[in-house]
Order: sequence, then C-alpha cells, then structure tokens
Amino acid sequence: KGAYTDAVTDRVVAFEYATGVTLFLDEVGDMPMSTQIKLLRVLEEHQITRVGDNKPIKVNVRLVSATNRPLEEMVADGLFRNDLYFRLKVVTVQLPPLRDRRDDIVPLMDHFRKQFIRRHNRGPCSFTPAVTRKFYAYAWPGNIRQLRNFVETMVVLDTDGKLDIDDLPPELIDEPTLGGGGTSEHLPESVA
Repeated sequence: KGAYTDAVTDRVVAFEYATGVTLFLDEVGDMPMSTQIKLLRVLEEHQITRVGDNKPIKVNVRLVSATNRPLEEMVADGLFRNDLYFRLKVVTVQLPPLRDRRDDIVPLMDHFRKQFIRRHNRGPCSFTPAVTRKFYAYAWPGNIRQLRNFVETMVVLDTDGKLDIDDLPPELIDEPTLGGGGTSEHLPESVA
C-alpha cells in the first residue's frame, strides 16, 4: 500500500505467503543479478521488506530451486553470485534428461493424459501402441516439458477416444526415432 499511485492495499508476496512451507524457484540460473542480491538478502536475514514499506517482515521458508544452466561456470564467469550459489547448493539432485530415463516416459504420458483430460474437460481416451512406441523411441530434446506439451496437444485434438498417430503434433510425425527404439521389444511389457 502506498508504493505507487493506485496501490491502495497491501499484497502478500511469495516469501511471506510461503512462510512455514516450501517455495520452488524455477530457472534460478536466469535470475538477473539485482534479483540475486535480493534473494541472498532474504535467505541470510530471514526477512523481507515490501516495496513502499519500511517495516521488515520475518519469513521462514524452505527453498527448492532448479535450473538447466551450468551454475558453477556462471559463477566463474561472474554471471551468478558465488555467495548465492553456495547458499542454494545444500542438497543437489542431478536429474538426467528424459532420453536417458526411458522407463519414465510411459508413466509420464499417462499422468499428463489424465491431467489434461480433466483440465480440458475431455472424454476418456488412451494411447495406441503405435504412439507409445513413437514416444518411447523419441529423443525428447525438450525433456518432460516437451512430452507434456505433446500429450496436451493430442488430448485437445482427439476426436475418437484413441490417441493415435493422427493426433500427434506435426513435429513428431516426421521425426526420426532413435536407432531401433521404435520396436516393441524395447518397450516395457505393459505398453507393448
């Protein structure tokens, strides 16, 4: 309130709202230096100050962050703050790309299918074995986000309750598969 013209009420900010719980910060490697400084201050002092206010507010937040950037190289190049890097790097989980975790593809397909059926208020539908083989053999350069987008496209475009080759996004129809990965012998038994 009072931070700028027409600001007539206080607004709860993310750190204040997340007090006592976990806050997820995605793509911290893309954070501008000015924001890195502010985040470091919050992590060290456990308090925030709203824009236009002088009174600090205590916060108690567990922070989980993710990035696809090489933060160690960015620190060396002066693009990411060294002190913030070590403040965030408490427990590190390296998640291999989807192409190296083929057993996760089918469960993710099913999870996103159910999610988008609900979101778009669609009738029941299921993947055909041909599509499952195509997904299983694909290299997934965009990782899980790309898989999620492909499944959403298919659910939205489906007209017959079968998520088949005719529902595939154009990028996947003509895409060559990984060598030999398109045959059912490489699929988990439950989807072949």
